[in-house]
Amino acid sequence: MDLITHYDQLYNTSSKAILEENYKLDTQIKDTSDSRFGITLLMRPNETIKAKIQLFLEELKTIEPEQYYYPDSDLHITVLSIISCYDGFTLDKIQVKDYISVIQQSLVHLDKINIEFRGITASPSAVMIQGFPTDESLNNFRDKLRENFKKSDLEQSIDSRYTIAAAHSTVMRFQEKLQNPEKLIEITEKFRDYDFGELKVKNLELVYNNWYQREENTIHLADFII
Repeated sequence: MDLITHYDQLYNTSSKAILEENYKLDTQIKDTSDSRFGITLLMRPNETIKAKIQLFLEELKTIEPEQYYYPDSDLHITVLSIISCYDGFTLDKIQVKDYISVIQQSLVHLDKINIEFRGITASPSAVMIQGFPTDESLNNFRDKLRENFKKSDLEQSIDSRYTIAAAHSTVMRFQEKLQNPEKLIEITEKFRDYDFGELKVKNLELVYNNWYQREENTIHLADFII
């Protein structure tokens, strides 16, 4: 399935659920004892894209101030969740240098990654910015990472939740009952095809992170220049 169709189907199903108040609340956002951690290879939007995302979020905040909004520091696009977050995972369970080595090995044939951020989509519990890679570089790199990690004996749970193929960035999560679902969808419709800008990826980050990629809970492990 192409990304446009994927995002459209997701939005159509989710916006209907939101309007019918069949959305899902994330009950763990405020849980300070949440111990779900993992390691992720990710990229971050540039300052221009971040500024446009925050303009969008400011509109949402006027009608849904009690929801969870990602600050600039936490905005990201997942390249690959290498160890999906689970209760009790800590860094002393792995040798980080071995993970860095596999990623460096996988980077050898990577030329460039460019992503166009255009429009928004939604799930029954969140709102996301749509990302469209301009070629197959990201998918090919993900496949090389999968191949090399699965050949290794390192702990990993790649694709255990789902096989990542998109390049979206989650920017809002539902943590309280929506005050005005109709107005929320009205604003998302306004931004359905909005141009948030193009990202020419120059740097990838390997991080130890919690479920929400909160900066205060994140340990930076390595940078990879591409």
